[in-house]
Amino acid sequence: MKAFAAVLTAATLSLAVPAPAAANSLTEKDAIAMVERGAALMKAKGKDELIKRVNAKDPEFVQGELYLSMRDARTGIAVAHPYNPSIIGKDLTDVPDANGKKYRREFIDVAAAKGKGWVDYMYKNPTSGKIEPKTTYVQRVDDLVLESGIYKK
Repeated sequence: MKAFAAVLTAATLSLAVPAPAAANSLTEKDAIAMVERGAALMKAKGKDELIKRVNAKDPEFVQGELYLSMRDARTGIAVAHPYNPSIIGKDLTDVPDANGKKYRREFIDVAAAKGKGWVDYMYKNPTSGKIEPKTTYVQRVDDLVLESGIYKK
């Protein structure tokens, strides 16, 4: 009976966190799902719990090049980033990407105006180490902007 319970528990847990998709098969739906998982956890357990889990690279919110990051919706200050902890606590809102686009400002503007949406820009891919085109889904949840994106191949 214990073996059956262990198998059932393992199966249940595997349903809760989707397996990371291969980098070349990631879609916009994957980014939206990542943000929605973050929003659900934040509503259930609070923003501090979500921030802690993102910064700790919890596999529910960090799956290779698909990951969740967060910023304050009013100030633009980064509050969580699993791959670049050096930006946490900093306001990089007007620091441009490689093409001069102030994409972080656009994250905040889109979230404020529409509640959610997409922003295109250039960013360093944590798996390839290269600057690549990226599209990120942003959604305002309370006083935060949740962000998850995919690299365009």
